[in-house]
Amino acid sequence: MSHTDNLSTSRRVTRRALRREVPSTVALLADREDFSAMRSYSTFAFHDHAQYLRQMQGLLRSLAAQGIHISVVLFDPDEYAAYCAETGQDPDAATTRSRYTAEVAAGGVTVPYQGQPVDHLVTQLIGAADRRATWEYATEILARSTGCGDTRAGAGGPNAAFDRASEALTRLLETVGSGRHHLVCSVPVVPVSGLEALESPPLAGVLHVRCADDGTVQLAEADALIFCTVLAAGIATGSPGGVVLRTGRGTPTEPDRVRGWSLRDGWLHPLTEAEVFNAYCTDAETGEPVPPEPGVSYCAGTELAPPSTDT
Repeated sequence: MSHTDNLSTSRRVTRRALRREVPSTVALLADREDFSAMRSYSTFAFHDHAQYLRQMQGLLRSLAAQGIHISVVLFDPDEYAAYCAETGQDPDAATTRSRYTAEVAAGGVTVPYQGQPVDHLVTQLIGAADRRATWEYATEILARSTGCGDTRAGAGGPNAAFDRASEALTRLLETVGSGRHHLVCSVPVVPVSGLEALESPPLAGVLHVRCADDGTVQLAEADALIFCTVLAAGIATGSPGGVVLRTGRGTPTEPDRVRGWSLRDGWLHPLTEAEVFNAYCTDAETGEPVPPEPGVSYCAGTELAPPSTDT
């Protein structure tokens, strides 16, 4: 092999090595409606959504096989059209779609590709986008709600409400003991001055926690932030929300235990066993009773020590 050939081979190897150092971002059209909207552009080469998803799965696997870190974002055709109008770029161009993808990835929700099937990836992306939207709306409610909720929490503004919510979560985790816990904080949306009310279900923050016997707590900080922000929005606005906590694996040897608390007067108060049962075994839309889940026991919530601001 000549010196020139050796040099050319060395350059190719170097470029491949550098390519593995550069992360990639891939935008995904999650549903058929969004896919159909993009078909109006002549430079969009796909005609079938199922085939598009298969091709996308192949692309992700190919990039991952090269050792490249891949982040995936949702591609929103409506937001893309607005982006093109604002920036004066041609929407019917692959380069514009690439720039939009980079813009979304820089400030939006991304999910790392780790070999999961594309349908699982879509579910993860939609869930992440929903959590981001919940956090943003709860944050806006909290920022505009000074003085309209519980006076003890509201007097100090949004920060005081958030501190109170964080303390409530800490007290909860101190009382539930070791195990795997699934918490849901639900707060009805209360109209706040200067903010358009959404016609939507209550705000909900979901948190998975693992508490070890030695008191160590494992949780996702981003989910804890959303949980506390939703709870703080309820405290600041005086909304009658609540928290439900489910512990266990749902097996005969480790059945699930469900406990609950209602949000009143800026703090979480335990529900009785009957109240927890009624909440879980009543259809939220129709009010009709539903059968209790097998392998689940319904328990009263534990009493939480009052917040430090009240002592």
